[in-house]
Amino acid sequence: MDKKLLIDYFNRCAKDRRKRRRRNHYYYEQLESYFEFIIPQGSSVLEIGCGTGETLNALKPARGLGIDFCPEMVRLARNEFPHLEFRVEDIEELKTTEKFDYVILSDLVGLLLDVQTAFNQLKKVCSARTRVIIVNYNYLWEPVLKLAEKIGLRTPQLLQNWLSLPDIENLLYLSNFEVIKKGCRVLLPIYIPIVSTLFNKFISKLPLLSRLSLVQIIIARPKPFSVVEDNYSCSVVIACRNELGNIRPTIERIPKMGSHTEIIFVEGHSKDGTLLEINGQIKNFPEKDIKVLIQDGIGKGDAVHKGFSHAKGDILMVLDADLTVYPEELQKFYDTLASGKAEFAMGSRLVYPIEEGAMRFLNLVGNKFFSIVFSYLLEQRIKDTLCANKAFFRRDYKKIEMVRDLLGNFDPFGDFDLIFGAAKYNLKILEIPVRYNPRIYGTTQISRFSHGWLLLKMCWIAFWRLKIK
Repeated sequence: MDKKLLIDYFNRCAKDRRKRRRRNHYYYEQLESYFEFIIPQGSSVLEIGCGTGETLNALKPARGLGIDFCPEMVRLARNEFPHLEFRVEDIEELKTTEKFDYVILSDLVGLLLDVQTAFNQLKKVCSARTRVIIVNYNYLWEPVLKLAEKIGLRTPQLLQNWLSLPDIENLLYLSNFEVIKKGCRVLLPIYIPIVSTLFNKFISKLPLLSRLSLVQIIIARPKPFSVVEDNYSCSVVIACRNELGNIRPTIERIPKMGSHTEIIFVEGHSKDGTLLEINGQIKNFPEKDIKVLIQDGIGKGDAVHKGFSHAKGDILMVLDADLTVYPEELQKFYDTLASGKAEFAMGSRLVYPIEEGAMRFLNLVGNKFFSIVFSYLLEQRIKDTLCANKAFFRRDYKKIEMVRDLLGNFDPFGDFDLIFGAAKYNLKILEIPVRYNPRIYGTTQISRFSHGWLLLKMCWIAFWRLKIK
């Protein structure tokens, strides 16, 4: 199709764009609500194919730029939203080189003459931490959308690309992007009281029925260069209560990672002399940067977050004091983050064979159950939700911490609000297989039934706050 004919066509359609958008306001409100959920206010946002600018304006960006190849669309957007910037540009010949936190391509891919060229051009506006959000129509809806055009509910479209999620994912891969998350939304795009809410908030979230939704959404990031940087500093946070016999081995076995390794013990009012042991070992290892904090509240989650609040490292890590996962494994977590392969690394104990006596049968069953639930809730595969070992950049911690306000601050483990936060803000999550070993000193402090009930409660809240939202 000739590009000039395409531009002329949309110039003619521009005058009716806002009227048609108001008529289909429910559909656009559903998309905007999702964008607002995953894009923090105050971000820098580029919308490519911005039309008349309503979506970009709804996101309240600190820096907002909209580009469109249709001059008349851009003129209308400039008049309506003078506080934002709009330019006439073609994504397949992108002139803009400014970097943005988020780049949105909504209902655009179907109109592109060369999708791979367009995706290659995106690298001009992406930093290593940019998230690209692509919204595209589901091919199953083609007959319905054609009917909507004929009866005037939708702007008539010229010949379109009908790309599946795997098609888009493959084109992104060819252009050196990797997919973080993908899914479908908006099962019923028109507003019918009660019915629309039932379909879009509940029925569309069911595993198989979700594939029937109108739009497919992919969130991707530029593929990193896998070169391990050694200039990041690390803080290893260890919550400990009644772990006297594990303190010295933990200190001895934590590897030196990056430019500097800080070890932070958060002591939870032990009765076996753990605090005295930590202070004694600090004197025994003057060459190591070891700190000890006294926990204010209760629960491992409270201790871990206190440790994070005092940590100075670029990379924050969590290590259990029971030595069931060897401290030497932390080097793998550092390498994964420092190479850019992930932004949130978490251990998985369910890959290698589990040593006899390391994990009770009911705990193993619970782990497998919650892995299925979390994978569904987060739209990312999570094999082991209960492994304590996690690592992420301190620069991301403030965003992750905001999810505690969303879900409620009652996670006794300090694991799940971290995972939820990483998923909500579309950090690249990778699981690192680790070996799981029996305790040598002390006894487990996990209650299978009371803590299992808390986990179910958290999943229910996450379903409402993350999935239904």
